[in-house]
Amino acid sequence: MEQAITPQAHKMLFFNTLAFTICFGCWMLNGVLVTFLVDNQVFDWGPVEIGWLLGIPVLTGSVFRLPAGMLTDKFGGKPVYGLLLLLCAIPMYFLSYANSFTEFALASFGFGLTGVSFAIGIAYTSVWYPRHWQGRALGIFGAGNAGAALTTLFAPTLLNNLTDNGANIDGWRTLPVIYAIALVIMGIIFLAFTTNKKPASSKKTIKELFIPLRNLRVWRFGLYYFLVFGCFVAFSQWLVPYFVNVYYLPLVTAGIFAALFSFPSGVIRALGGWLSDKFGARSVMYWILGSSLIISFLLVVPKMEIYSTGKGIMSKANGTVTEVSDTLITVGNNSYPLNAKGEGLTNVDDRVLIWPKKEIWQESVISLGEEVSKKQLLAKGVTRIYFQANVWVFAVLVILIGSIWGIGKAAVYKHIPDYFPEEVGVVGGMVGVLGGLGGFFCPIIFGYLLEGTGLWTSCWMFMFLLSAICLIWMNRVVQRKMHKEVPELMKDFEG
Repeated sequence: MEQAITPQAHKMLFFNTLAFTICFGCWMLNGVLVTFLVDNQVFDWGPVEIGWLLGIPVLTGSVFRLPAGMLTDKFGGKPVYGLLLLLCAIPMYFLSYANSFTEFALASFGFGLTGVSFAIGIAYTSVWYPRHWQGRALGIFGAGNAGAALTTLFAPTLLNNLTDNGANIDGWRTLPVIYAIALVIMGIIFLAFTTNKKPASSKKTIKELFIPLRNLRVWRFGLYYFLVFGCFVAFSQWLVPYFVNVYYLPLVTAGIFAALFSFPSGVIRALGGWLSDKFGARSVMYWILGSSLIISFLLVVPKMEIYSTGKGIMSKANGTVTEVSDTLITVGNNSYPLNAKGEGLTNVDDRVLIWPKKEIWQESVISLGEEVSKKQLLAKGVTRIYFQANVWVFAVLVILIGSIWGIGKAAVYKHIPDYFPEEVGVVGGMVGVLGGLGGFFCPIIFGYLLEGTGLWTSCWMFMFLLSAICLIWMNRVVQRKMHKEVPELMKDFEG
């Protein structure tokens, strides 16, 4: 870790961030490509198979982050990063030849290695900056997450152009070739214009590098990152089919909405680094986890239309039915007014509704001339509750939670150089593994939850639970630490 900021440090940060942006865009390719192929019936894949294909690249980019971080600590970022970019271009190119689920999965497993660029870039960026600038530097680097937005924004349009809007569907195979070329070009640029640098821990043995992983703190940071990064990765892909299926949006429009989720979350990560440097990562994480809990809860309520039994009307006395209409029933000398069905919920999909709407009416269950007895049901009550889950409200909440997670990603990684200044590659790699596993497991979990509940919003139920676990664990640790370090203060505070 340096003691002062140099122009060369900023130069390395620029190339690190640029390479990470391209890698992240490649890493998220399946979110758009798989949805396009399924929607156009090129492949007959269900929700579970889609979940696996979205998760496989994330799995590769996650489990190999630890060894990638260790290699970066050992040999420096330049050779490791440059070689990664060139190697990942190979399976990306072969994706263009995939004709089955297995072939698609194998190619995805290969180009998923682009995800380890995060662990390499974190370690390679950290060695160039002093401690008081770590949050900002790592936050700026992490803004490369915006590569996901670039893919969700531009890939659908590219696919439409390459396939002549579906007329030449096999044109999709050109898209992976374009991504492979981008990786090769970036790899050459990176090797040509960067300077290698190793941390002090590069002289440690492999066994010594593993020592920090015994600390429970590393795994707690990993859980936070599972939420703020892993779930961000998962939704960067999952939101495309979500918008298509729930709101019936075209693929290009769904891609734009997904990009609006991904792009701010990536860019705002730099702000998260600055906030963590200024106010402390712990304070920022309290705000992040609390906000995630609240917004997830708001997103749980699904788009729905519910019919239920309402208040009915019973006869007050025996008699003969002499009149039956939508607004009145007459039995003998007694008249019973009915609530008629109104026009309040007609054409509701063409209107903008923010809150749930309710309509109540009554329908006759007897006929003219029928003999009825006292307390017999004359008209049943019907209650209709409709919630539009307005797409614009949903989009705003989704963008908001994505931005909050973006700040949280920087806050989590601000902790690492503070607690493990000479093992950023190893610890950052392990935290990245756990976070990346969130990106792998979440689409699969979302797929099973969707099949099991039939609710697209079941994914937000999972987010609510995960946010609650993270917040409770962090608060317990902070309270325990406060009791240990300032017991008298905590005693006065608790009264």
